[in-house]
Amino acid sequence: MPAKSQAQQKAAGAALSAKRGETKKSELKGASREMCESMSEKQLEEFAETKRKSLPSKKS
Repeated sequence: MPAKSQAQQKAAGAALSAKRGETKKSELKGASREMCESMSEKQLEEFAETKRKSLPSKKS
C-alpha cells in the first residue's frame, strides 16, 4: 500500500529507520512513533518507497 501524502511517506521513513535500529525510537514523534509500533518492517518499506513527486504535501 503506497503512501497517500508526502508527510505520510516521511513518517514511514523515520519509523523504518527506528525499526532497523538506525535511529532511536525515543526520537520519534506523532505519526512516526505510532507507525513504528503498529506496522511491520515490510509495511513501512512499502510506504517509505513511494515516490514523493506525485503526492500532495498533506492528505486532505
